[in-house]
Parts: sequence; C-alpha cells; structure tokens
Amino acid sequence: MSTVLTNQELLSQNQELQRQLDEANDTIEAIRTGQVDALIVKAGGGHEVYTLKSADQTYRVFIEKMAEGAVTLDEKGIVLYSNLRFALMLNLPLEKVIGAKFETFVPAAFREGFLYLMQRGWMAETKGEISLSNVYQQEIPFLLSLNTLPLNGEATLSIILTDLTLQKETEHRLKLQNEQLKEARQNADNLNNELENIVQERTKDLFMSQEHFKFLADNIPVIVWTAYPDGSTDYFNKRWCQYTGLTVKQSIDWGWQHVIHPDDLEKTIQVWKKSVETGQPYEIEYRFKGAENGQYRWHLGHAIPFKDESGQIIKWFGTGTDIEDQKKEMEKRDEFISIASHELKTPLTSAKGYIQLIEAYQKEVLPVTVKTFVKKANDSLNKLQTLVNDLLDVSKIQAGKLEFGVERLNLGNLIITCVENATHIYPKSLIVNCYTGDFIVTGNFERLEQVLMNLISNAVKYSNNDHPIDINAEQRNGYVNVSVTDRGIGLTEPQMARIFERFYRVEDKKYLTSGLGMGLYISSEIIKAHGGFMSVKSVFNEGSTFNFNLPLI
Repeated sequence: MSTVLTNQELLSQNQELQRQLDEANDTIEAIRTGQVDALIVKAGGGHEVYTLKSADQTYRVFIEKMAEGAVTLDEKGIVLYSNLRFALMLNLPLEKVIGAKFETFVPAAFREGFLYLMQRGWMAETKGEISLSNVYQQEIPFLLSLNTLPLNGEATLSIILTDLTLQKETEHRLKLQNEQLKEARQNADNLNNELENIVQERTKDLFMSQEHFKFLADNIPVIVWTAYPDGSTDYFNKRWCQYTGLTVKQSIDWGWQHVIHPDDLEKTIQVWKKSVETGQPYEIEYRFKGAENGQYRWHLGHAIPFKDESGQIIKWFGTGTDIEDQKKEMEKRDEFISIASHELKTPLTSAKGYIQLIEAYQKEVLPVTVKTFVKKANDSLNKLQTLVNDLLDVSKIQAGKLEFGVERLNLGNLIITCVENATHIYPKSLIVNCYTGDFIVTGNFERLEQVLMNLISNAVKYSNNDHPIDINAEQRNGYVNVSVTDRGIGLTEPQMARIFERFYRVEDKKYLTSGLGMGLYISSEIIKAHGGFMSVKSVFNEGSTFNFNLPLI
C-alpha cells in the first residue's frame, strides 16, 4: 500500500534534498579550488568532508610542489592528508595512502622507533630517521620532521618526509673518494668535480629546505656560498668562516673582497661580473688569506646558476676548493719539464749532427745494415725532437712566454702546404683538400702549420686508411673556420670535455699511439694567442671533426 505524503512532508523532503545538493555542490567546489585535501567516508553516519579551509592557496601549492613528502595524521595515526610527492615515493596511488594507517608503511624493524618519534612529536617538534616500505617492499630511508598542527579545531600531527637515499649514496661515494685521495693526491680534480656535482644535485633537491642545505654545506670540506641574481652574496658556510675569520655578516654582499689577494681581486671581480651578466658558469683560481697564519692559499672557485622554469636565474651556488698543494706540485712538474727539455735539447742536437755526418760519409760505401740502423736512429731522433719541442712549448705557455711574429697570410697556402707534407708523411692515408677560396688572416705561418699538422696527424692515428680525411675552410660570423674531419674511433662526451687538457690522451686498444698528450693543448693555446678558439664535434665510433677559428681581416 503506497503512502501518500502531505504537502508539509513533501516540502520537508524537498528541503532535505536541497540541503544535500548544496552540500554536494560545496564539496565539488572545494575539491576543484583545492580547499579539500581528502574525503573520509564513515559508515552509517553519512559522509564527512575534511577540509583545510584556513590554508592559504599559495601554501597548498608549495606543499604539493615541494621535493619532500608531507602527511597529516590524526591522533590514531590515520593519514588525513598526503601530498602527491609522498605517494610517488612509495609508488602508490594517492587514494591508497589517504585514509590508511601510517604505521602500515613502516617495516617491522622500525615500528618501535616510529611509535617513539610519533609519541614525542605530539609533545614537541621532533626529528628522526626511519625507513619506510614502498609497494615493492623496498626500504627507503627518510628523515621525519614531526610537529603538531591545529586543524579545524582539532590537533593533528604534521610530518615532513625527506628521502635520504641520495644522501646515503653520496656519503658512500665520498668515503670511496677519500680513500682514493689517500693513495693519490692527483685525484683532487676528480674529488672537486664529485663535490661540485653533489652540491648541484643537493641544492636542487633541497632548495626548499634551507636548514637541510645549510647542514649539508657546513659539513663538507670545501667553501660553499650562495648569491643573488645580481651577484651579491647572501650566505657562506662554516668552512669559509673558520678559514677567513670573517663572520657571515662581514662576508655577505661584497665583503668577501677583503680576503682576496690584491693581485687576484680585479680579475676575480671581472670574471664574476661577466658570469652574472651572461649566466655562464663561473670558474677561477684565486688566493684567500687565512685567519690562522695570515698566509694566502690558492683555491678553485666555481659557481653555477639555478634557474626557474622560465630560464631566469634565481640563485647562484658556488664552491671554493683548496688547491694550494696541487698548484705547488704542478709548479714542480712544470719546472722539471722546463729543465729536462732544455737539458735534452743539447745532446739531442749533437746526436742528430753525428747521424748526419754518418749519412754524409763518402770515403767508403756503408753496409746496407748500417744505413738501415742510421735511418731508424734518425727517425727515433726526429720523434724525440718533436717531444722535446712540445715540452719546450708547454714550458713557454705556462710561463706566458709563447711569443711569435705575425703577418698577413693566405690560409689557402697554409692548407696546400700541410696537405702536401701530410701526403708524403702518411702515404697510405687519403688526405683530401676540400678548401676553395681565399681567406686572409693575421698570424704566424709556422705556428699555424704546427696546429694543422697536429690535427691531421691525430686524424691519421685514430682512423684507418679506408676512409678519406677531409680538410676544409669556410667563413662563419667574421671568423674563418678550418676543419679536419675523419671517420675514426670518435670521442665520448667525457673525452670531448677533456680533449684540450694538458697531458690528456685518448686511449684505445685498437689504435696504439705514442705521445704525451700535449699536441691539442699546445694547438689550443697557439690559436688562443691568435685571438681564435678551437672546438670539436664527434660521434663515438663514427668519427670526429676538429676546428680552429681565426678572425678574418
């Protein structure tokens, strides 16, 4: 039997339905605008909407975008709110996290420690390290920062979770690096690169956690500093303060100038201002005055810009690594090279003279065997002469005495001469002159010939005879670009980054070559002295193109 409702009852039901509809619309609008972070469904009593109505939208976006995980627990340990970052850390969908008991993510071995942290967190701000399990049952180390948070009139527990995986791995790598440094101090450059990478990676990950960044910066054995986009510094770590005796307040802005060696100050400011203007990485060697003994020590300064999504620089992060011991070792090595090369030059010249006298001997016919030995001795002396000349060039470059006369010259004549010489020296290789035109530059013919012959020699060394070696030149933006292209072993990205370094050699089991790794370094310095620059493009196992660029008249 159907029940007939009165008008009053229908009106009451209509009002109730309207109230529920308004409530649903409010819920949908709250979710859409970001006011609602979670829905908790309760059996029997309808649903209850949990909102952060007092939360600022900017703060919400900050929580959602931060690199750390963030959760809010009620007094029973139920997850009332979680940002997406925390769910991703556990490889879980967000709906599997919200409403779950947080303790279920804690491995059995860490539960007692977590319960202790949670108990302390309800009483005062607390930090501690535990591991959590992701969906694959893998344990991830976290730093937990716990604090109470009043929410909608009720006390909740807010937890910020920082993934320590990278930090643990970094600590392990640093330990290995320190062990290697004890065995060979020459690995200091590798350590500096590692520390630089660590600083760069950590500053990106921990940018929003300033205290965590400061903790890291204060506990690594290098100077760390940060600066605003305009170049004025705003932070120095403890290492800086301990070494210079200056406080952070005395050092920030441009106060750091007081401890720079007077001879290095002008160059330091110029290089730093250029990096600030161009956004290019900052790198320089300068001397800092130590507070303990008043002595200056060499440091390698390096800084990189941190940019936002639009490419605008919002911060500079810099390091300063003590390289005093390395500089002294390099000075000793350069001094030894200079002395050794000069000492070798005299007996080498004498030996070449004696060989020439033997070759010119006419009183009687020399046996074929003797002529063969004389030729081999002469070839060996020529190779030794090349090495000694390279050592002398390096000594001159380091002493700033690489001097030579310059004149107007046609690069076409230079290329023709080098191709003809290389064809005689390497008869099995096909060396092709692809150059057409006349490019006039100011330079030294012999030094530029030395550069081009070095590039051709390297192309022959690291490629087979099945493919030609192309020599070309063309005009680019007021410069003439001379290139040597081979189809040889090519270079990897790390090799290309170091190919113009002094004493660096590309090792390949297939191509056994001699030399000290100075040719490209010397060539690069010669081109720099001509007002130009060198570059390389390469694909591993496919070939390389080496270029030098000279300003056109």
